[in-house]
Amino acid sequence: MAKVYNFSSGPAMLPHSVLAEAQSELLDWHGSGMSVMEMSHRGKEFMEIIHDAEHDLRRLMGIPDNYHVLFLQGGASMQFSMVPLNLLGEKKSIDVVNTGHWSKLAIKEAKRYTKVKVVASSEDRNFSYVPAEDTWQCDPEAAYLHYTANETIGGLQFPFVPTTLDGVPLVCDMSSEFLSHEVDVSRFGLIYAGAQKNIGPSGLTVVIVREDLLDRARPVTPTMLNYRVHADADSMYNTPATFPIYIAGLVLKWIGEQGGIKGITARNEEKSGLLYHAIDTSGGFYATHIETPFRSKMNVTFRLHDESLNDTFVSEAKKNGLVQIKGHRVVGGMRASIYNAMPIEGVKSLVHFMQDFARQHG
Repeated sequence: MAKVYNFSSGPAMLPHSVLAEAQSELLDWHGSGMSVMEMSHRGKEFMEIIHDAEHDLRRLMGIPDNYHVLFLQGGASMQFSMVPLNLLGEKKSIDVVNTGHWSKLAIKEAKRYTKVKVVASSEDRNFSYVPAEDTWQCDPEAAYLHYTANETIGGLQFPFVPTTLDGVPLVCDMSSEFLSHEVDVSRFGLIYAGAQKNIGPSGLTVVIVREDLLDRARPVTPTMLNYRVHADADSMYNTPATFPIYIAGLVLKWIGEQGGIKGITARNEEKSGLLYHAIDTSGGFYATHIETPFRSKMNVTFRLHDESLNDTFVSEAKKNGLVQIKGHRVVGGMRASIYNAMPIEGVKSLVHFMQDFARQHG
């Protein structure tokens, strides 16, 4: 089998050892005589799998006891509805920071349920920065403050965790940076993340929600979209995404073997540093529009100085075992997603190719 480095933004590459372990257990999980895909989600075998996954996630992130971990479906896009439906309570509006494509989609969906106040936006400079916190116009009566920690498409990442006004919960779409660096969960009211970046395959969404926020749901909230329902049922109200949860559990153990979140953070700093250095020292052949303090360590976006070379770049990269490097259709250019599972060797291979390509076409 030809080896490639997959720079897809999601579904993204998984650790090789995780895939190998899943392959070895595919037909028979731990002597049960069943594949995980065949198990009853309420049987003792799968209950062991999901409980271990939650335990490992709590340990890795230091999740306090007064927070629930929910294993849901629907992706982060479902959370654009679930969050306002569940957290509005009697409040009349929410605050949102707009830093790109996914922020805008969250805003659009939330407007179906409530008034949305954009307290800060970087659209004036093509979403190349995060507005300084002291310029945000936050409302002390907002139901919550929402932000997107890492804009997967644009390649922008918050270098800080926002501070909210007293009593206003902080809500974060952490999909494409989840488990990539250390965070203090206690600063958040709710965190949500689609799995297909740093956790596992698509079909699973993780929600971490503080206990006191569980009883604010609007009466019209559908049962399947009610956090309290899922929390009380330990994510078993309906059949969960069993196989993605199983893979996520293996990934969580793999992260522990890499030195936990601290070890992963160091790896990600090194990888992104190598790639941005290659861009910055290319003499203008490559460039990123994201201002330096806000460059994503997960999704490195860049353009070639001559965009007529784009197709050639993508084609030649593929020949060199570097795939899914083309940027999102909304913004164009190139995007290298270098999530936790991307080894340093993959980034070095990309850097070497970029340097050779620039020499040939510069």
